[in-house]
Amino acid sequence: MTSDHSHLPWTPVMTGLQQSEQIYLDNNSTTPIADVAIETIEACWNSRLANPASQHQTGQVSSRILNRVRELVLNLLDASATKFPADKLIWTGCGTEANNLILFGRCLDERGRIRPGNLVISGIEHPSVTLAAQQLQRLGVELRIAQADSNGVVSLDDLNQLVDEATLAVSVMLANNETGVIQPLQSVSKLCRDRNVFCHTDAVQAIGKIEVSFEALGVDALTFAPHKFHGPVGIAGLLLKSDASLQPRLMGGFQQEGLRPGTENIALAAGAAAAMHWYFTDRNRHESKLRSMRNEFESLVTKAIPAALVIGKDVSRLPNTSCIAFPGVDRQEMVLAADMAGVACSTGSACASGSSDPSPVLQNMGLSPAVIDSALRFSFGLFNSLDDATESARRISLAHSKLQSRSHD
Repeated sequence: MTSDHSHLPWTPVMTGLQQSEQIYLDNNSTTPIADVAIETIEACWNSRLANPASQHQTGQVSSRILNRVRELVLNLLDASATKFPADKLIWTGCGTEANNLILFGRCLDERGRIRPGNLVISGIEHPSVTLAAQQLQRLGVELRIAQADSNGVVSLDDLNQLVDEATLAVSVMLANNETGVIQPLQSVSKLCRDRNVFCHTDAVQAIGKIEVSFEALGVDALTFAPHKFHGPVGIAGLLLKSDASLQPRLMGGFQQEGLRPGTENIALAAGAAAAMHWYFTDRNRHESKLRSMRNEFESLVTKAIPAALVIGKDVSRLPNTSCIAFPGVDRQEMVLAADMAGVACSTGSACASGSSDPSPVLQNMGLSPAVIDSALRFSFGLFNSLDDATESARRISLAHSKLQSRSHD
């Protein structure tokens, strides 16, 4: 059965978006969905799947599909899918929900009361960790924050001093969403293991850009979001070690071991797994493509604008992410000028893009106000091309030149 959707009020807007010549460099915010994910989701919807908790045959088939999706994701992320007890995969509605589930689930007891102890995070976390931690602090949890250096790498010395036997959880992201800087998670997790402390990493920006092994990282919990690697929006995953203990945030069902009750979205879970499989089967080529585009873009921009500063360039970064400061130019004016020139980029985390406040991440790194107030994030995806990198650098350089000329008038 097909339907004519031309009368729906959003159809003209979508048509305009499809015809846009804007170069999209905001893939750390969200990525266009891959064809394999769309096809997988449509196949699930068209098969009229049932509630996987139902006891009838259709429900049992739906449950088997969900279990195979789970096994594929666990295997791709190098988690244990078959040994007993197996590692856990909890589906949530988004990465923010998964991060909140971890922090509140570790800091609250079964009666919803604050457990005695402290929570340790880094000063460069995504708002879904930072704001949740601040709320827990208001409720009575002692919040401890590890600083980052000027390159954006979290201080292991700080963590060594902050983590103790009373620490309820440590949360340090695997790769920063603004700078792309990769964190020393294996060292962080070892520090936690040595003290028998629960360790979580927000790997939302890392998966789909670099190799991620749940086992090698040695963490107790890991968050991922498929819409960051060309999967669907509206679903995220939380990997947990088999012996990880959490208190649920929601009540109402026994699904997913009671940690996230509610009927699972099989179609989106399958689409997420399909996108992950698509990326992982050709990971080296995909990473090489992202790195080539980013390097070309940075080279051209810094050549055209000698004052431009690539933040974090001296340490390991995600292959797709450029955080570039344009001292002397206001970041809000620059992002609007870039938009008008046909380049979609951002001033930082998409979850904080409605705020005009300076980036807490860059502030924590101790960068100067001139750098912080002029920094933009450019993030490439697999739907971009080397021509996009070249042309967007040209457009950014022209936009910057116009702003500079205006300021001198």
